[in-house]
Amino acid sequence: MRNIEILWVDDEIDLLKPHILFLEKKNYSVTTCTNGTDAIDLVEEQNFDIVFLDENMPGITGLETLSEIKQKNTNLPVVMITKSEEEYIMEEAIGSKIADYLIKPVNPNQILLSLKKSLDHSRLVSEKTTSNYQQEFRKISMDLAMVNSYEEWNDVYKKLVHWELELENINDTGMLEILESQKAEANSLFFKFIKKNYQDFLTSDDKPTFSHTLFKDYVVPNLSKDKGVLLVVIDNLRFDQYRVLEPFINNYYKKEEEYSYYSILPTATQYARNAIFSGLMPSEMEKRHSNFWKNDTDEGGKNLFEADFLDAQIKRLSLNIQHEYYKITSLKSGKDLADNYNGTKQNDLTVVVYNFVDMLSHAKTEMEVIKELAGDDKAYRSLTVSWFKNSPLFDIIQKAQKLGQKLIITTDHGTINSKNPTKVIGDKNISSNLRYKTGRSLSYEDKDVYAIKNPKDIFLPTIAINSPFIFAKEDLFFAYPNNYNHFVKYYKNTYQHGGVSLEEMIIPCAVYNPK
Repeated sequence: MRNIEILWVDDEIDLLKPHILFLEKKNYSVTTCTNGTDAIDLVEEQNFDIVFLDENMPGITGLETLSEIKQKNTNLPVVMITKSEEEYIMEEAIGSKIADYLIKPVNPNQILLSLKKSLDHSRLVSEKTTSNYQQEFRKISMDLAMVNSYEEWNDVYKKLVHWELELENINDTGMLEILESQKAEANSLFFKFIKKNYQDFLTSDDKPTFSHTLFKDYVVPNLSKDKGVLLVVIDNLRFDQYRVLEPFINNYYKKEEEYSYYSILPTATQYARNAIFSGLMPSEMEKRHSNFWKNDTDEGGKNLFEADFLDAQIKRLSLNIQHEYYKITSLKSGKDLADNYNGTKQNDLTVVVYNFVDMLSHAKTEMEVIKELAGDDKAYRSLTVSWFKNSPLFDIIQKAQKLGQKLIITTDHGTINSKNPTKVIGDKNISSNLRYKTGRSLSYEDKDVYAIKNPKDIFLPTIAINSPFIFAKEDLFFAYPNNYNHFVKYYKNTYQHGGVSLEEMIIPCAVYNPK
């Protein structure tokens, strides 16, 4: 293994001889020079791993030298060393993407620490993260053996998401495979938990916030006449996707509260999102608002009346507020709202439903290029980040911050990478969703589904007599026996929603104050 090659640039290099000897004893190779011009030539001639650069030298300055070095080798780490504590020098150096910044006099251990941070950072973080997850793995395994409440499931799922993102950053495929196994075990146990408790939760006092109580529980308490609220509902956003968007939001907003809430079943837009805006379960929507509600078998769009549902809920809750509702389903409609967003400053509540993530998940099913770009959860998150930071939605959030509006970000349900088929048979009128089915004459594998023979038991509409609902467990998707192999090949490893999984049911709602 070759020695690390260091270039140390300082006009008083002779005074640093003890530091250089210290590093050489630790098997670092140190080349020295006394001015920026020679340093630039040496960087061009030799392949250094890192440069220690004095800021205050005769001739060209350290900052000028830094600029030249970065032009020649963008990725070469440079540690700036200076006697000056002037803020503008720090800002210039940091803006030029230095690896570290040290104030003279420096001692040998400071230099060693800077080397470790700059060159061994990835390895040290990887080793520490792996070690920490190995310890946490045992703790999560014990938690899974004992978890017995929706609050505990919230905590377990957040831990799994946390470690998924941590391990992803260090590219340890072995540890990620162990985590995937642990997530699969968690989803198996979560399915049993939901199957046992879901129906009771809907009528008991001790229950999580569900889709139909989200607005009353988390939005209404944040409404005030002093400060407007922007409520953003990003369709189909999982907890892990929300986590990777957070750093961008944090540049403009400070998080006040973060909640986990539960999507109702089916974890599908026409049920869950309509429930958010109506404040009602589906069977109640059908009864009270038959002109707005559409069942799976009905013709036409199923989410065309969200604004009407919201109006009705606001009236029912006796809220005296000025509000507007926007649904963004195209780049143009997003840009139009961003361009004119200042017009919402008089609103007590501005609601924006953004459909991009849902379109992305459906595109993965239908387009080969998206299948390539979003081949797994890591890539799916990466695509979500690329979209968000360049989207009109991000512009809207920044404009809301300038208007002093509070921000609430949430979703209607999550999604899961569906990897394994389970057979289902029914008549031609059964619903088309791959993670839930309803209709007559359903035949299915009992062990693979949460079956509700009487939909009214969980406040779902009955489409016809003897039309149960079935919800797929874990990462299964429903496939018909006819043309089975073609169907399975087409839908395997695609993102679906409607069933029972941690990813689909436990979803985020976060409240932010403008910075």
